[in-house]
Amino acid sequence: MKRKVFLSAALVLLLAAAALLVHFRAQNGLVSETFFAMGSYVDQTLYGGGREDAARKAAIAIRDLESRISWRYERNAIDLLNKGFSRPVLIDGETRSILETALAVSEKSGGAFDPTILPLSSLWNFDGSPRLPEVSDIEEALALVDYSQLTVSGSGVSLPVGMSVDLGAAGKGAACDCAFEVYKKYGVKAAVIAVGGSVGLLGEKPGGGPWRVSVRDPWGDGSIGVLSLPEGFVSTSGSYEKTFTQDGKTYHHILDPKTGYPAQSGLASVTVVSGGGALSDCLSTACFVLGYEESLPLLEAFSAQGVFIFENKEVLCTPGLAEAFTPVV
Repeated sequence: MKRKVFLSAALVLLLAAAALLVHFRAQNGLVSETFFAMGSYVDQTLYGGGREDAARKAAIAIRDLESRISWRYERNAIDLLNKGFSRPVLIDGETRSILETALAVSEKSGGAFDPTILPLSSLWNFDGSPRLPEVSDIEEALALVDYSQLTVSGSGVSLPVGMSVDLGAAGKGAACDCAFEVYKKYGVKAAVIAVGGSVGLLGEKPGGGPWRVSVRDPWGDGSIGVLSLPEGFVSTSGSYEKTFTQDGKTYHHILDPKTGYPAQSGLASVTVVSGGGALSDCLSTACFVLGYEESLPLLEAFSAQGVFIFENKEVLCTPGLAEAFTPVV
């Protein structure tokens, strides 16, 4: 369900609309590659030893991860789970970790984030031909959205028949986690990866100083401010990426699992900084649904920080980012 965070030019990471499906270049001590996965362009820039092999292996690993966690792939664990498999479905450790992160955020947010939202999001169909569903259809789908019914135990996961899981709101951040594992294996000391609205920052920025991550202006193509950060993960959820207008009203893609309709929290976007990619991705969605005040204890529970952009264009940062965020004037 997401989103876009744009990195500053200093990071040499721009997602061009005319980018090739796969682009790879090595020069001046860095390797840069662009490819398509997780429903978005993936841009990775690696510095130091082992970077060329690491970039290629990370791309393979991300595509493999997508094939295991996306409900759109036939016969993977999530597909079997969604089709009402009669017994617990076996899952790999990486998928289990993502599900556990999603469930932890679901519980702490009181269901503002819910990985079982697929029956509802399918009605709205923001990834295809979006439409306003009938009230009766939304009510029927809401009865099938309940994270507490999703059980992860050991190497198995189970879900009542009729319910279904969508890990799209965690996938882009999880891809950043996946890439970092590869980078570290190959001895890469510094790297940046952008997967749609999620960004991973590894190690110390070459040349010194903090990494600089620009947060998109929800009302334009530029940035509304810049975050100066050490290594970590950044994810943004915003109401601007997927929308449609019907009968004079505009609807966005971030659904409130309690109402069945696009979240009405007074926010235009939320950017979350945390120690995990999947975690930051899930938290940004939860915070968008909850709104500013209710998000503060949630972020504190996961030692995360946030930048909240309101529909009235006010910007508020949690204390940990107050000095790190510089508005664009």
